[in-house]
Formats: sequence, structure tokens, C-alpha cells
Amino acid sequence: MRPISETDLILNKDGSVYHLNLCPNNIGETIITVGDPDRVPSVSKYFDTIEFEMRKREFVTHTGNLRGKKVSVISTGMGTDNIEIFFTELDALVNVNLKTRMPKARRKNLKIIRVGTSGSLQKDVPLDSYVASVHAIGLDNLMHFYDFEMGGFERRIAHAIRRATGLPFLPYVTTASPSLLETIAFDMIQGNTVTTPGFYAPQCRTVRLVPKYPRLLHTLTKFYGSGLRLTNFEMETAGYYSMAQLLGHETLSVSAIVANRVAKKFTNQPNEVMDALIGKVLERI
Repeated sequence: MRPISETDLILNKDGSVYHLNLCPNNIGETIITVGDPDRVPSVSKYFDTIEFEMRKREFVTHTGNLRGKKVSVISTGMGTDNIEIFFTELDALVNVNLKTRMPKARRKNLKIIRVGTSGSLQKDVPLDSYVASVHAIGLDNLMHFYDFEMGGFERRIAHAIRRATGLPFLPYVTTASPSLLETIAFDMIQGNTVTTPGFYAPQCRTVRLVPKYPRLLHTLTKFYGSGLRLTNFEMETAGYYSMAQLLGHETLSVSAIVANRVAKKFTNQPNEVMDALIGKVLERI
């Protein structure tokens, strides 16, 4: 086995990974993620102590102590392209010897919990509720660049969604960590989340440009296949679940529902809803 090249895994002069600007001792084995960099302090304010802080681009990291456990919170920005960078570099911190550039023989498993916001696709998934994503359906193309294998159930759902929507590509379908679902999200709505590659046309919003698939929202709301219906959509969860599956980490995405797209309503208390979700997750890690 050859060392990983300098252009495949770029390191900064201090030995930190290129985008996250982190070294192995800068992170805990449990990591909370948020999209918005300004939301990182909303998580770390609950830590007993904050021992490390880093900011580079949209990636902001706070690492500290919570009830005797080393925990990190990292912002990822928006989109599965950022999630690929985040997971690849995070995995390198624990599973690659950055000095020799060789993968470690013994692999470390991280627990990564996304705490974000989402829009509901169903009237009975109300504003200000919390959805834990059991399955994630990727309408982005990230996994078309990896050797990603779906199981039989996931393949059936992917093909059914493609037929229903008329999209020119096959979505990918992946699942959450069962243990994190049980420990973190046992009292949340168990949902199936659609991950889109954008906020406007991919989520059926019209401002000045008209979406190519104007009935996509209606189709996703009415979809029901193999006992599975779609509850919400956002821009990262399928990237989390698929990258975690490929790299061998545990991950869970939980979302505060701040918009109901069917009822066309938006919450009037987004900050309060998110803060309550953050507190709930931190109590259970």
C-alpha cells in the first residue's frame, strides 16, 4: 500500500487537514454538526468547558467537555458537496496517520449527529416538531461518484421515486445508525428525508425562474412505496448517511420543522425551536 499523495489529501503547514484546519487532537469522538457557522455557539454554550476553537471558511469548530466527555460541534455550511469534504477530512483525522500518510490498521468509529432545520412534506408533520431521518433519499449526484451499493429495499425505493418523479437519474437511498436512532430520537417523528441539491427549484420554489419539474413537490408529498412515505426535505442528510456508510461511522440527522410546504406556513419561533432541539440532543449523547 502506498502513502496517500499530497494532492489527494492536502495538509496545511501545521499538519492540519486542508479545509477543516483541524489536527487529530482537536476533535472528540462524538460530533454535533450544524449548517450555519453562527449556530456553533448555540451548541457549545452548553459545554462545561470549551478547550479549542477554530474557524476556516464555513467550517467552525468548538471542542470541549460535556459531562466528562470530549465533544465537538462543527458547522458544515450547506449542501452535500460540503458534507463530502467534512466526512473525508474528519475520517482522515482518526483513520490516517497524517505524518506517514498511511491508513491506520485499526479503524476508529465516530458518532456524528446533524442538528438542522427542514421543511415538511406532510400536513401531519407540523411546524415546530422534530423529525429523525430513518432513511434519506439523495436527489443530488454525490454517490454517482462513489462505488455506493444500495440494498434491495433501498433500490426499490430509488427506482419507484425515479418513476414517480420522471427525474433523469436514479436517486440513492441510505439509512441512519440504528443505535443513534434509539438513543437520541426515540420520541421524535420517525421520517424519511429527501435531500436536494439546492434550495429553490430543487425544492419546488419559484421566484423569477420556473422549476423544470413544477409538480415535484406534489409528487414527493403523495409518494408511497414499500410502506415508505416522504416526510421532509433539506440539503445534507443523504450525504451524511451515505458517506458514513462508506467510511464506517455512525450518523443521525434530526431536524426542526420550520416550514410546512403543504400548508405554506413558516414557524414564528425558529431560534427557540432549534435551541430546544439542541438541548434535547446534548442531553442524550
